[in-house]
This record gives sequence, structure tokens and C-alpha cells, in this order.
Amino acid sequence: MIDTIIEAKVPEYRKIWEEICNIESPTAYKPGVDAVGKYITEWAKKKGFAVKSLPQEVSGDPLCITLNADVDAAPIAMGAHMDTVHPVGTFGTPAVRVEGDMIYGPGVCDCKGCVTMGMMVLDVLKESGYRDRPVMLLVDSDEETGSMGSNKATINWMCQQAKDAVAFFNIEAHTEGKAVMWRKGIARFRFTVSGKKAHSGACYVGANAIAQAAHMIIDLEQYKTPDGLTCNCGMISGGTTPNTVPGECTFVADFRCGTDEERQTAIDAANRVCATEYVPGCSATWEQMSYRVAMPLVDRNLELLNKVNSILESAGLTTLEVAFAQGGSDANDATAHGIPAIDNLGIWGGNVHSNAEFAQLDSLTPCTKRMVTIIKGM
Repeated sequence: MIDTIIEAKVPEYRKIWEEICNIESPTAYKPGVDAVGKYITEWAKKKGFAVKSLPQEVSGDPLCITLNADVDAAPIAMGAHMDTVHPVGTFGTPAVRVEGDMIYGPGVCDCKGCVTMGMMVLDVLKESGYRDRPVMLLVDSDEETGSMGSNKATINWMCQQAKDAVAFFNIEAHTEGKAVMWRKGIARFRFTVSGKKAHSGACYVGANAIAQAAHMIIDLEQYKTPDGLTCNCGMISGGTTPNTVPGECTFVADFRCGTDEERQTAIDAANRVCATEYVPGCSATWEQMSYRVAMPLVDRNLELLNKVNSILESAGLTTLEVAFAQGGSDANDATAHGIPAIDNLGIWGGNVHSNAEFAQLDSLTPCTKRMVTIIKGM
């Protein structure tokens, strides 16, 4: 019965997948993110699902779409996000193209294809008569920046909606046979370096802030352990003209931390490079731009995975192995809020955060079936 329902809905949700990806929604572009939210809201109301949102001034408005909102039982939550990293126009017009079984464009994999899957899961559950628990689809609006634009209001609201859930299934893009159970946190620091301006012909009387920053960056870039602390200095700005010694420079360092100890190491490193006068006459300060907690490997999440694997095995579906991911996600925050969580249970795709982002259209069917099977078995 489930297979028949899913197959009948595939054309509808492939169309939705393409349409919401053609609504460009980089995180900082609230009109675009809210346009995606409006599309999902109109779909949800048409299907008869309950809808909640949290109005925001800077970020888009996150959504909570619920099936069986009237059922008195602990809910199940699915998490995804509708913002992307790609500036408007990056992929041309239209933004999406389909070639055979592949779809290319902003967010086709990360994460609007997964949002589409979550929508389809709710629809299939409803048509199959599922009434055991409320099932939520929580759609974040500023996940790609760690909810920085909303000062964490969006993800905290989502976790509040899911606080009593027996499971938080984050449906980011899936690697077949893997469940991400451990993710690094993200600590992003902005460094401001001050020097002394001078004419380049008399550069020896100035203090080059860019040169100071260069030494600091080289020092910070030593942290490159795949399963430990990493640092990437990905943005830098400074100077006024080629013939002027720069009096100021700023740069941003992105630390990935698996533990509180690693985060403290990052803080110590920031303090150390700011206290070191690599170029005489220069000084530096730093501030934390944002922080996303890590998703450690905790017992309650492993217990949830064991239950999920039991359900999958009974249904003759592929069970899931524990996997690790370098980047953060909303599952980090769900875990920090004490909600049992498993990450990366969405559609198949790759090249995320690049101009070659893609997803496999045919993955919608098996991934929807897997999630429906898990929810029905909980």
C-alpha cells in the first residue's frame, strides 16, 4: 500500500522540488526565504496540515508543519532548512535544470530537495491513515549561518516545538547506509588588526596591518586535524590604496570543534595571536561572530539509531551505520536540547555549496519510503 501511494505522488513532488528550488533563497535574502516559506505554507494548508511560524525581522520565518496535531501522544519531528548559500543569479535563469535523473541548482540537495521529501512523507502518512503520533516538519530559515541572523531564535523555536519528541530526524542529504551521529560545532571569530598608515615610499615608518594579519593567519591555519580541531581563514579585507601602508585589516576564522576542549583551544589560539606583535607597531583584537554547539556521540541518540535499525531490518530495508560529519547542522542544536536525534536521512546528492550542486531525482522514492517506514514503526 505504501509503495503504491508513494509512486502515485512522485510526479507531484518532483514538480514541487523544482519549483521551490527556482525560488532563490540565500540566507541573507529574507524576501526569497519567505517566498519559499509561503509556498510551503500554502501547500500545507491545502493538504490540511497545521501551520505555525515565527516572524523574524532579519532572517526568514521558520515553519512548523504538523500532521495529526490533535493526537495526544509524543510527536516525531523532521528537520530541514529552506535557505541556501548561493547568491541570487549564481545558476542563471531559470536557476534549476533537469537532465535525466539529475537535478541541478541552488538547494536541490542542501536542503530543498530534503524539504520536498519531508513534505511528501507527511502527505503519504496522511493518505495511509497514520494516526499514532503528531509528525512535525520543522523548516529552518537561517541554518546555513548557524541561525546567526536571528540570534538563534529560529533554531531555539524549532527545538521548543520538538521538545517532547521521541525523535528528531534531520533530513539533510543522505549517504546510503550511513547515519550521521557525530558532528563538529562551529566557532566563527572576526579579527581586527590595527597598524600605522604611511606612504609606501616610507613604509619603514609604518606598521603594516595586512602583514600582521598574514602572520596571524599562518599561525591559525596550523589546525587541520580531520577528526579534531580545524581552522579556515576564509575572508580578509584591508588597505586603502596600493601606495599606502594599511592601517587596518580584518579577517574571519572558521573553527570546527568536536568538543568543548577543542573550542577552548580555538579561544586560546585567538588570544595568543592577538597578543603576539608579529609586526612592530601592530595590535589585534577578536570577537565571536557565531557559535554552533557540537553534536557529540551520546547514548540517547545511539539508542534511537538501534530502534531505527530494528524497524528497517524488520521491513527488509538497509540498516544504518554510525557516521561522522565535519560541518554543523540543526541536529547539533536538537541534541544540545536533549532531543534524541539522527542526522542526514534525506535524499541523495552532492557538490553542496558549489555551482555544481546536484541531487538524484530517483532518490525521492526510496528515501521517502525509508522515512515513512521509520515513523510508522516508532
